[in-house]
Amino acid sequence: MKKAWYLVPVVGALAVGFAFGHFHQQPAKSVAHRVLYYVDPMHPSYHSDKPGKAPDCGMDLVPVYADSVGKSLIASGDGTSDSIHIDSATQKIYGIQLAAVENDSGTRKIRAFGKVAADQTRIYKVTVGADGYVKSTQGDAVGNHVKKDQHLAVIYSPDFLAVEGGFLSANERTPSGKDTPATAQNAASAQARADRLRNLGMSDVQIEEMTATRKIPEDVYIVAPTDGFILSRNISPGLRFEREKELYTVADLSQVWILAEVFGKDAQKFHAGATAKVTLPDTGETFQARVSDVLPEVDPATRALKVRLVANNPGFKLRPDMFVNVEVSASIPSGLSVPADAIVDTGLAKQAFVQTSPGHFEKREVEIGWRFDDRVQIVKGLREGEMVVAAGTFLVDSESRLQAAAGSGNSSNAPAEDSALAHRMN
Repeated sequence: MKKAWYLVPVVGALAVGFAFGHFHQQPAKSVAHRVLYYVDPMHPSYHSDKPGKAPDCGMDLVPVYADSVGKSLIASGDGTSDSIHIDSATQKIYGIQLAAVENDSGTRKIRAFGKVAADQTRIYKVTVGADGYVKSTQGDAVGNHVKKDQHLAVIYSPDFLAVEGGFLSANERTPSGKDTPATAQNAASAQARADRLRNLGMSDVQIEEMTATRKIPEDVYIVAPTDGFILSRNISPGLRFEREKELYTVADLSQVWILAEVFGKDAQKFHAGATAKVTLPDTGETFQARVSDVLPEVDPATRALKVRLVANNPGFKLRPDMFVNVEVSASIPSGLSVPADAIVDTGLAKQAFVQTSPGHFEKREVEIGWRFDDRVQIVKGLREGEMVVAAGTFLVDSESRLQAAAGSGNSSNAPAEDSALAHRMN
C-alpha cells in the first residue's frame, strides 16, 4: 500500500512534463502555420496582407502559410524569378515536354468557321403592282423546289384588264413585214403596254400566250421567277392583297455564299480570287469555293473580319444557315517557329520558357508573327535549336508566378517576425 503512494509523485511528474512539452511546442507549430499573406488564385504575383477579393476576377484571396513557402513544385535555380529548376522526374510526372525552335517554311492551312447563306444576288421577291385577290395556289409550300415559269398561283385584278386590251389593240395595228412610221409607233405602243403588264406582275410567258391567242385573259398567273427554292410564302386562296405586297421569296441555291470569320493577319490570306476548301463537318464532303470579298465590317463582339466566299452547290447540299469549315492554303516565309502551346500570353507580353541546361529554364520575352496550324513564328527572342517548354507550359508559368509571389513575401517582415517568435520560444 505504501509502494502505491510512492508512485503518485512519479505519475504526476510525468503528466506535468508531458503537458509542459506539449504547450511548449504548440506555439512553434502555430507560428510555422501562420498566414504570411494572401494571393490572387488567378494571378499569384498579386498578394495582400489581409483577406478579401481579388481585384481582377472577384475571387476570394487564397492564404499562403509560412510552412508552405519553399515547398513549391518548382524551386529557384539561381535566386531570380526568371530562372527555375525542374528535375527530370517532375517533368515526367506532370507531362512537361520540350520542343526545338525550328526554321520553318512552306505551305500552311488557314482554318476558319463559316456559315452558308443564300446568294443575295439570286434572291427574287414576287410582288403584284395592283390590288386583287387570290383564286388558287398550287405546289407553293415553303421549301419546295420550283422551276422557272412554274405556275404558283392564279389571281384576279381589274387593273390588268384595261392594259391587256390596249396591248392587244396596239399589236393588231402593227402588221408584220412593214416598216413605216405608223408601224414603228404602234410597235412602241405595244412594247410600252407590255412593260406595264410586267410592272403589274404578269409574266413574259403569259404576255406571249396572250399575243398568240389574241384573247384578253381574266386571270393572271403568278409564276416562279427562277429555278430555286421557295423561302417564304405570304399567300393563300381567297386572300385579298394590296399592291406591292410580297407574295413569295424564291432563291436560286445552285450557287451560295459562305460567310467566314477570320482574325488578325489571317485575313491577309483571304484575298479576292483565292481558292478555298469548304468541308461539311458532319459528312466530310468537300466543295471548292472562291473568295469574292473581304467585307469592311468587323464583328463587334469577336473583332473578327468577315470574308465572303462563293461556292457552286451541286445537289443543294450546302443549305442556308449550315455551319462549315473553311481552309485556305497559304505559303509562309522562312522563319523560326515553335509549337503554339509554348507561348504564354500574359496580356502585356508573350513569353516562353527556354531550357538553359538540363532541368534549368529561363523565362524569356518573345515577339511572334504568323500563326499556322499549331505553330507560331518567332520574330525575336529565341534562336534556332533552342529547346522550349511545349507541353505543361501553363503549369510552369503558374509555379513561376507563385515562386515570384513567395519571393516577394519572404522579403517582407513576416519571416523576420516568425524568426523572432521562434527565438523567443526557444
